[in-house]
Amino acid sequence: MQIVKLEDAHTLPVWRRPMTLLMLMAAALPLAFATWSALLNNFVIERAGFTGVEIGWLHSVREIPGFLAVGVIAVIMFMREQVLGLVSLLLLGAATAVTAWFPSFGGILVVTMISSIGYHYFETVNQSLQLQWLSKERAPQALGWLVAVGSGASLLSYGLLVATWELFDLSYNTVYLIAGGACVVITLYCAAVFPQFEGEPQIKKMIFRRRYWLYYALQFMSGARRQIFLVFAAFMMVERFGFEVHEVTALFLINFLANMVFAPLMGRALGHWGERNILAFEYVGLIIVFLAYGGIYMFGWGVVLAATLYVIDHLFFALAFAQKTYFQKIADPGDIAPTAAVAFTINHIAAVFLPASMGYLWVVFPGAVFGLAAGMACVSLSLALMIPRQPEKGNETIFSRGLVAPLT
Repeated sequence: MQIVKLEDAHTLPVWRRPMTLLMLMAAALPLAFATWSALLNNFVIERAGFTGVEIGWLHSVREIPGFLAVGVIAVIMFMREQVLGLVSLLLLGAATAVTAWFPSFGGILVVTMISSIGYHYFETVNQSLQLQWLSKERAPQALGWLVAVGSGASLLSYGLLVATWELFDLSYNTVYLIAGGACVVITLYCAAVFPQFEGEPQIKKMIFRRRYWLYYALQFMSGARRQIFLVFAAFMMVERFGFEVHEVTALFLINFLANMVFAPLMGRALGHWGERNILAFEYVGLIIVFLAYGGIYMFGWGVVLAATLYVIDHLFFALAFAQKTYFQKIADPGDIAPTAAVAFTINHIAAVFLPASMGYLWVVFPGAVFGLAAGMACVSLSLALMIPRQPEKGNETIFSRGLVAPLT
């Protein structure tokens, strides 16, 4: 096994460098996960008879591995982060490939749990590797490009799905096998071609640092708020407006096309305006979007507005990589891996119980679910305004030096 220090990685050909590996992994993940998401609501309604209650429980089960992501710290004591990331991608791809083989409530829960372990452990490690391998100066724009790459991979798979679903009368099994299999193939290629990159030694134990409290709080609120979007925004399009597979997928396709165009621009804007202003912009936008979602149910606003809001919602969530660069600026280099695991667990605390509980509320009063999401976005906005204009170690919040920096 070839081991290459990060400072020597520039001597490798471009196709074997860390950024190339990050881009390939960014493409592999959505081939499996985004395809699973695009088909999920139609699959569980048509084949397993799900209602809001079952879909809520499904997503609560799916988030359990995220809540247990802190276990990554134990695993990396025996396995390199890069290896763990690839193993996790393999698990995700394989589980996605066999999803349609288990069209029952219990079967879907088990397969979802397996794929979720792969997804959440990969995301934890991937976030850590990104912050370790990218310089602070390059990170904002590089993260924007990684989002664009992932969106491009999703765009390709979704475009093919929209074009061929009805034309070739595709089955859920065929699509899941192809999407999961593609993820597995790319992962095996990455394992065979790239050396092991060695950077700053990471602390391999659970750590909580008081000076990271704002980052932890932002992560918690982000996880709670994200569930409303992931679980109920797309479910609404199928349940209320009767979207079919190709229509849901077309909506996802528009999302990822928009991200391909705007994510690099968002990265550039982050580098110019800073984390506080970008996150504040995101949360104000989300407040408006969630309130409008509630209005769709309360006042009968139409499907065109719902679809437009869904795309805008997705774009706002893409700005969340500003949290990563905020942490990168305030963190000790050796804290990145353990804090990524701890933060991922914090991010999923609400995710374990929120979808199931909101599923029961959804059956009674769907608009209230989005009203609660708007309230969560308000809390996130207040937290974002506590980020200083120039965050760094020793200046983690506006209170760190007794100064309140103006919003600019």
